[in-house]
Amino acid sequence: MGPWMALFALILANALYVSAEFSAVGVRRSRIRRLAEDGHRIAARLLPCIEEPAALDRYVSASQIGITLSSLTLGALAQAAFGVQVSAALGAWFRLDQATSAWVGQLTILLPLTAVQVVLGELMPKGLALQYPTEVALFTVWPMHWSLWLFRPFTALLNGTASIVTRLFGVRAGSHRHIHSPEEIELLIAESRDGGLLEPEEHRRLHRALQLGLRSARDLMVPRDRLTTLPVDAEWNDALRVVVESPYSRIPVYRDTPDRIIGMIRVKDLAGRYVSEGRVPLRRLIRPIIELREDLPADRVLATLRDRRVHQAVVVDRDGRPIGLVTIQDVLSALLGSSRSR
Repeated sequence: MGPWMALFALILANALYVSAEFSAVGVRRSRIRRLAEDGHRIAARLLPCIEEPAALDRYVSASQIGITLSSLTLGALAQAAFGVQVSAALGAWFRLDQATSAWVGQLTILLPLTAVQVVLGELMPKGLALQYPTEVALFTVWPMHWSLWLFRPFTALLNGTASIVTRLFGVRAGSHRHIHSPEEIELLIAESRDGGLLEPEEHRRLHRALQLGLRSARDLMVPRDRLTTLPVDAEWNDALRVVVESPYSRIPVYRDTPDRIIGMIRVKDLAGRYVSEGRVPLRRLIRPIIELREDLPADRVLATLRDRRVHQAVVVDRDGRPIGLVTIQDVLSALLGSSRSR
């Protein structure tokens, strides 16, 4: 029973390291962080190992070392325990010479042993880790903690060697974090909706957020022929009439023709300057306005407006001619699904 128990223990060790690796990569860090904040001691032990990329690299390296060592030891032990007897039996049954019976015996042991190890030591723990990443990651914390201490010299050496080799081949070292594509995220959202974890409106809002990058500034803008604008040389009464009739707090200003938008006027500035100084030329109240390309993705539009700390921008075509106006409200309307009109 001794060799059989040892073989079974090695398969369990292989399964442990496989499940630890896949669960550490696939577990939601926000979930582990929340458990740790709630006082879960094992989660608090796991969190530093998966939160930092370098720590996660060491964690995965220790798992891979454990998988390799258990697999090699499993094969060597099986050959040492049963190789001679199996080879001798096969040689006697099939009248094989010593060399032939030796390698046939090795294959006879290796093939079924590999099948058992793949099923019990690889596929089953991998499936469990992917289906229950949080539970499996917490279950394997302490064995992995001891393995990290035991394999520390090897992980540092192997990680350093792998980094040097990848740099020699011009390959950038990647992270073990599980990164989802937009299509995968959309599938996860749909599955959450079907599972009852998301309300229909929440699902629609998340779907619109994922699709935002597929829309452009042209898709979000208000066309130029629907804009409320002012000529730079407008009389005070004309400007006041336009401002009173418009529901908007910022009015684009053009010179000569609406194709030459040169800035915008804030209604607040107009009223404040009138109170303090009376009627002043509009050109003294003009604020600059930025321009955005018509093909700029909607998410970039929002980022640009935020970074430049502006409320709106002129959308221009390939020839630099204004074709519309886009505001932060337009982007948020596309994201939240509210209607807009000008």
